[in-house]
This record gives sequence, C-alpha cells and structure tokens, in this order.
Amino acid sequence: MERTIRIGTRASRLAMWQAGLVEKKLIAAGFKTQIIPIETTGDKILHKTISKIGSKGVFTEQLEEQLQKGQIDIAVHSAKDLPSSLPDNLTIIAYTEREKVHDVLVSYNKYFTLDESQKIVLGTSSTRRIAMVKHYMPKIKTVDVRGNLETRLRKMEEGICDALVLAYAGVARMGYTEYIVMHLPVEKFTPSAGQGSIAVEASLHLPSDLLQQIRQVVNHLPTEICLRAERAFLKTLQGGCSVPVFVLAKLADSAEQLQIMGGVISPNGREIVRCQQVGCLNKPEELGNKLACQVLEEGGEKILHEIKKQAL
Repeated sequence: MERTIRIGTRASRLAMWQAGLVEKKLIAAGFKTQIIPIETTGDKILHKTISKIGSKGVFTEQLEEQLQKGQIDIAVHSAKDLPSSLPDNLTIIAYTEREKVHDVLVSYNKYFTLDESQKIVLGTSSTRRIAMVKHYMPKIKTVDVRGNLETRLRKMEEGICDALVLAYAGVARMGYTEYIVMHLPVEKFTPSAGQGSIAVEASLHLPSDLLQQIRQVVNHLPTEICLRAERAFLKTLQGGCSVPVFVLAKLADSAEQLQIMGGVISPNGREIVRCQQVGCLNKPEELGNKLACQVLEEGGEKILHEIKKQAL
C-alpha cells in the first residue's frame, strides 16, 4: 500500500490521541500515514458557549472543508461532535470501539461530595449537562468552562468551579481517572449521541476500494449499529449543540436486538421527556426514528418549540 493516508484532526491533545489511535490501526494494516492538525471554529472561539457560536459543526466544519478540497483523505472526530446531517459528498466510513459512555465529575478535591447544603459549582459548557444538573441537582450551580481538557482542569484549579462534568472517555484517554470523584448514571445523565466513540469521515471522491479498506481496519460493527440508531434519533429531532437532546443505544443481552433510550430536556431543567424502544438489530435507523417520534409525541415537540422560540 504505497498511498499515504492523510489524517485530519483537531490539534488538541485529546483529538491528537484519537487520530493516533486510528493511525496505529492503519499502520498495522500496512498503510503509510500523515496526521494533519487543523484549527476549528470551536477551538478559536473560547469566550462564548458552543450554543451561542451559531454553527452546528463548530468542531468539524474546517476538517470537512479540507476533505472536500482533497487536502486530507480522512477526518477523525469525536463522534458526539458530528452534526446529524453531513454534506452530500461526505460520509462516515468507520467508528472505533466505544469507550464507557457515561459522564463523570472530576475534582482535585478527593473528598468532594455533592452536598446540596454547600455552595457547590460545577463546570461545564454543555447545554445537556447544565439542564440535567438543574433537573436532578436543583440547588447546585453551574458555570461555563470551555477549552481543551487541560485548560478546563487549570480553570478548576484556579477556583472557577469545584468540579467539572466531563465524559469518562476523554478523562480516561488523557490519563486523569485518578481525579474522578463520581460516576454519573446513564439512566439520569444519559449522554449525547455518539459519546465515547471516534468517527472517521471521508469524501466519496476517494476510491471505493480504499474507503472499504480503511473501514475494514478501523470499524467496530457493534458500535456502528448503536451510533447509527443514535444519529437517526438526533437527525429526526434536529438536535444540535444548543438543544439538550440525549440518547443511548446498546445491544440487548441476546445480541439480536437493539435497545435505545433517549429524550429531550428543557434548558432550565424543569421539563424532561424520556422514552425507550427495543427493535431489530439490522434496522438501527428505523428504531432511532421510531424513538424520536415517540419523544416528540409525548411532549418533546413542545420543549423543542420553546427552545427554538427563545433562540429567535
């Protein structure tokens, strides 16, 4: 395999780690590789929350532009950063095996507890996490903390917050698990679509045999099935960074069916709609759409309407 696979990625330490994981798989299969760091809108604008930047692809748009220009062959993303709809000439060709999907609280205070009688401040820039904290921990305050993982940890050390709400996957990949003080249950703090997995995006202009070779090396089929259902759910609800939508799919114990749980929560945390579906393993998008329709019918449409009205 003489061709060098040019791998586009964000330049953060975590993003480079993720690109490195994909690169190792490709090298082991005989490919030559080159990692190309690219700065995204989300990396440049740190003084605003993601929901206020106004772009659905704040961490992906610049990488997709390079894919379309042919400057890179594949783009490596955190799967949760990918918008529900992609440009017509781009596609996701692979998902890596999923890490544990749940959120965690990280603190330098090893004696930290969620004592609601104390003045506790949690740091997060996620509208989903903020809304869930308001819903399940109404006496605890949140503060916007953006930047890469090291920047967030530094801000916490400076006293901006007592603990950070983060995805376990990123914390584990960067070697900070010793600072985890609480694991949040997915039954309440259900994650965003794709959380815990790495997605590989490519242009359909690449030779189909090359796309298939990369897919065979990188893709983890059970993860792909789950994420296809989650992304279908997200697409039907038109959920983005400014909309607190959550969803999690997993293979049933029999491994012949797919279970999916998801919903939407109002930004103030007062209203939440959560539903579940079980369906056929080989029709993940159909199951994701079915769950989304159920959520809309059971009150989700009203919540989404209010969110969009307030955004005008």
